[in-house]
Amino acid sequence: MTSTLEIKDLCVSVEGKQILKGVNLTVRQGEIHVVMGPNGSGKSTLSYAIMGHPKYHIDSGDILFNGKSIAGMTTDERAKAGLFLAFQYPMEIHGVGYRQFLMAAMRSKFGKVSIADFKESLEKNIGVLNLDESFLERHLNVGFSGGEKKRAEVLQMLMLKPEIAIFDETDSGLDIDSLKVVASAINSCRGSDFGALVITHYQRLLNYTEPDFVHIFMDGRIKESGDHTLAKELDSKGYKKLKDRGAV
Repeated sequence: MTSTLEIKDLCVSVEGKQILKGVNLTVRQGEIHVVMGPNGSGKSTLSYAIMGHPKYHIDSGDILFNGKSIAGMTTDERAKAGLFLAFQYPMEIHGVGYRQFLMAAMRSKFGKVSIADFKESLEKNIGVLNLDESFLERHLNVGFSGGEKKRAEVLQMLMLKPEIAIFDETDSGLDIDSLKVVASAINSCRGSDFGALVITHYQRLLNYTEPDFVHIFMDGRIKESGDHTLAKELDSKGYKKLKDRGAV
C-alpha cells in the first residue's frame, strides 16, 4: 500500500494568531513536493503542525496519514508511524554522542537493531553525505557548522527510512558543495517507498533535485500549484509578477 499524507482544510494558530488558513495538500510515496513562499507565509508552521509541535494549535481541518487522523498523536508517535521532519535550526544537545543518538533513534522506531546492521547502514549513509566517521563521535550538533547540522539531519532521515519526509528549509545557509550533497541524499531516496515535502525559499535546490509538484504558499494558503517549471518562473519573475496575474 502506498502511504499518503493528507492535509485537509487545515487552519492552525500560534499563540492565538491564525497562521494557516485552510491548507489542502496530498503527498504520496513516490512523489517529491516543494512548497515555496515569502517569509511569514506559513511554510514552517505547516511542517511543525504536521509533526505535532504543541505550540501549534489546530483550529479546524485535519491531518491524515494513511487515512487515519494523526491530530491527536504525539510527535514520537507520528515519527514511529513513518513521518520525519528535518529542522531548519537543529538543536544542540550537550553530552549526547551522535552515534549513540542514531542507535537510540533506530531502536525506538524499529525495535531491536543489531550492531552489525547499524554499522552497515551507517557506513553506507555517511558515504552518501561525504562525512568522515569521526563526525559521529561528536556531541549532537554541538560545534557543528550550519552545513554539518543539515547533513546530520539528513543522515538521521537516511537511517530512519521514513515513508514521508519533510524538509523545513534544509537548504538555507548551505554553500554550494553542501547543497549538492543534501540534494544528492534526497535523490538517493527517490522511489516508490519514499515521499517528501521540501520547504524552501530558493529555486537553487531544485537545480539538483527535480520535484514532481511545486506549490506557491502565501498568507497561510496554497495559492498556485504546478510542476518544476513553476519554481523556475518564480525564480525569474518573483512573487510580484505572480500577484499581478492574479495567481497569488
